[in-house]
Amino acid sequence: MATPSDKLAQSLAALKTLQDAGVVAIRTTHLTRVHRERLLKNGFIREVMKGWYIPARPDGPAGESTDWYASFWSFCSAYLSERFGDDWCLSAEQSLALHTGNWTVPRQLLVRAAAKGGNKPTGLLHGTSIFDVRLEVPAPEDIEILDGMRVMRLPAALISCGPGHFTAHPVEMRAALAMVADASDVLGRLLAGGHSSVAGRLAGAFRNIGRNQIADTIIETMRAAGYTVNETDPFEDRPPVTIGQRETSPAVNRLHMTWAVMREHVLARFPRPPGLPSDIAAYLHEVEDVYATDAYNSLSIEGYRVSAELIERVRSGDWNPDNGRDREHQDALAAARGYWQAFQKVEVSVRKILEAGNAGDVVRQDHGTWYRELFGPSVTAGIVKPADLAGYRNGPVYIRRSMHVPPRSEAVRELMPAFFDHLRDENEPAVRVVLGHFIFVNIHPYADGNGRMGRFLMNAMLASGGYPWTVIPLERRTQYMTALESASVEQDIRPFVDLLAELVERR
Repeated sequence: MATPSDKLAQSLAALKTLQDAGVVAIRTTHLTRVHRERLLKNGFIREVMKGWYIPARPDGPAGESTDWYASFWSFCSAYLSERFGDDWCLSAEQSLALHTGNWTVPRQLLVRAAAKGGNKPTGLLHGTSIFDVRLEVPAPEDIEILDGMRVMRLPAALISCGPGHFTAHPVEMRAALAMVADASDVLGRLLAGGHSSVAGRLAGAFRNIGRNQIADTIIETMRAAGYTVNETDPFEDRPPVTIGQRETSPAVNRLHMTWAVMREHVLARFPRPPGLPSDIAAYLHEVEDVYATDAYNSLSIEGYRVSAELIERVRSGDWNPDNGRDREHQDALAAARGYWQAFQKVEVSVRKILEAGNAGDVVRQDHGTWYRELFGPSVTAGIVKPADLAGYRNGPVYIRRSMHVPPRSEAVRELMPAFFDHLRDENEPAVRVVLGHFIFVNIHPYADGNGRMGRFLMNAMLASGGYPWTVIPLERRTQYMTALESASVEQDIRPFVDLLAELVERR
């Protein structure tokens, strides 16, 4: 007779078959009632709405949102396709967000669904929803599929986008406009639809970002076709940076503009730098003294169970992954040993910076070494695969309990050089400190360890201004994570600036 464990294993095998086939949105028809109830009871699936489920981690704490945020886009794609077939697409505004690489989970996903749109929201998990509006869906040639989501093509979305979105989301809209290489991309649709007022708005928007030739061509062509066009600038201000004529990567353009906008908030709120210390040895001695406190708090923020005794054993070299005593706590021990090794390499980088090395260039050159030291012991212990030390991630990654979805791996390889260019060229240490940490974890270039690496980077940048090494304490973890979420999702860097400024001033 099958035991309860045998029965659960059978249900998990059925779930694995679905996951191996790429199924994220699980229907009642995908699993038998027995399998479904068994998996639901044991926490391996979660109900999103009646008849719809997603895979879940049974060991997640109450209120855990990570499973849902990681499944959101795949779930919505399957649900909308099941409900509307091909007769749906995202709104122009949401389409533009995805075109520019912004896959942050929205509170409400606005969808066009011509005949079947209900003009009401459908509630999902963790306060999110889908609002399907009974509006005309663009012609097939104006729709494309991005990772399963039916979106308006970029030109169609720019024409359909409401004027208020330009002022509400200026970074995103400027990044979208910069993706347009030639006026012909939008002119055909403007002429065919007789969109004279939209033509004037787009011409003004293109001129705002320095694309005067596109703006002139739109105006002249529309007027030549007999339309009266009055150019208007839909933005409330000028762009904070000049967007290169040949720079069409939306991810990189968003990084440039985000840095320029946020740096002003940093300069207004962060304490002035004390300047490079005259006694480098004394500064580094203070860094060494804070190691134990830093390691305990940084590792604990990431969820590792560490203690002062464990940290001292690692520091003294009394660690052996093959030892029976150590094997029980192998993961935490490997993480602690890696932190110690990486800390030593960061200290070497800090010395280079204190000796008047360019902070951005030093970290660009050295951060790969930090990462390899951070995870080397985990490779030795068999916890991490050797290939994981190769460099930046090659797949998606999700941040626990965060609505922010880090950029695709292809974009990471564009973003990291641009990020280090900003660190190199930035002349204000305070900006390097705050935006260095935030932008790094926002990009999330590695499969794991991004938080620890971001805090190492923050302290290297603190050294570049003569600020003391600063620990983010475990008891401030919630405030710290909330501030990073606010910067990522709401583009509000001020809570993060205030937190770091307070901690630095205490030191």
